Amino acid sequence: MPDQQPTPEIAQEELSADLLQEIWPILTADQRVQGFGQLSREEADDFFQWLSPRDQAKLIRTLPPRERRIWMRTLAPDDAVDVLQEVEEPERAELLALLDDTTRADVLGLLSYAEDAAGGLMSPRFARVRPEATVDEAIRYLRRQFHEPLESVYYAYALDRGQHLLGVVSFRTLFTAPSTSRVSEVMHTKVISVSPTVHQRRVARLMTRNSLMALPVVDAQGCMQGIVTADDVMQAMQEDVTRDMQRMGGLAALERPYMYTGLLSMVRKRGGWLAVLFLGELLTASAMGYFEAELARAVVLALFIPLIISSGGNAGSQATTLIIRAMALGEVRIAHWWLVLRRELAAGLALGAVLAVLGLLRIVLWQGLFGSYGEHFALLAATVGLSLIGVVAWGTMIGSMLPFLLRRLKLDPATASAPFVATLVDVFGVVIYFGLAQVLLRGTLL
Repeated sequence: MPDQQPTPEIAQEELSADLLQEIWPILTADQRVQGFGQLSREEADDFFQWLSPRDQAKLIRTLPPRERRIWMRTLAPDDAVDVLQEVEEPERAELLALLDDTTRADVLGLLSYAEDAAGGLMSPRFARVRPEATVDEAIRYLRRQFHEPLESVYYAYALDRGQHLLGVVSFRTLFTAPSTSRVSEVMHTKVISVSPTVHQRRVARLMTRNSLMALPVVDAQGCMQGIVTADDVMQAMQEDVTRDMQRMGGLAALERPYMYTGLLSMVRKRGGWLAVLFLGELLTASAMGYFEAELARAVVLALFIPLIISSGGNAGSQATTLIIRAMALGEVRIAHWWLVLRRELAAGLALGAVLAVLGLLRIVLWQGLFGSYGEHFALLAATVGLSLIGVVAWGTMIGSMLPFLLRRLKLDPATASAPFVATLVDVFGVVIYFGLAQVLLRGTLL
């Protein structure tokens, strides 16, 4: 648990849902129950749906037994699965027992799929119609289905008696079609669907690319198992992107929200990567030690070390961020590595040239105003300029290729975090800089 903070007293007078949302993270378990109990039933319904699955699970476990049953039964099967995945096995069985038989069977079926797969995200409750029914019959049948909570009210799916998916029809089409038309005449038969094992990222790409509010999930025999809705995908992808952002920031992904992560856990998650990056930076120190004699003879070279290696690290961080995001969106695949390498090499040379011009201008200006760099300032400027071009080009190549390497090794490309790329570039940046200095400044400053 996070460090203890002073918690506000819950006033016995009127408490709004908005205020409760604002103070919820810093309330104790008892205060949460107290505050939740002060809401009206309508406010409580909206507030409960607003809570994350983790907070829903914690709240349900602290409520009286009768209220536990009520709130567990307000959850759709896929939402109930999310709540159950937040508790340990013994408590999971207790919460499962609170569900009605039909919902319990649906939930157990969903629990058999991976959490980040279409099967783990789908809801088995969707609107269905018979293809041979007339539009008027289908509408009457849908009205009867609306007495049960459905996950989506955008589409109806045409199934045969074996539950095979034959087509999909939007509610708008149904309500505007002639009442005597058959569903088979107005439905779309080219249905975009996924299998239960498809990863949530592919589900999200399909829904975004085709502007879908819901996506049917079918098994190998073509039988419809459920639907994945846009809100479920958005929630799952938000969690996925959060993990990637944390990895790109140079730490292990947090298992709990920031405010619920204890100090020791936070140190463990961040300390490992910091230690690895520190050891990497020791290589930079070793590289600088190798050129100690050059530094002693030309101390002015040390002035530009931070400038050069930070420029390469920043360029590499930009490249790795762009490529990781492009991979996540499906814009870039492993087969594109050569095209990406050529693009990033050209971009790196161009960006390095821009920074080189700025560096040259700085040296020339300071030399003219203050005489800071002595008679060999032109050679020093050339060394800094060429080093910037080389280091920035190297940084963009390293930053763009590391995600491809990690993907080839079946690892998460987000592990190619910006700090990791910057550390690699620092080491080679020092080598490039002093290597060029040895060539260009020999016989003058060196």
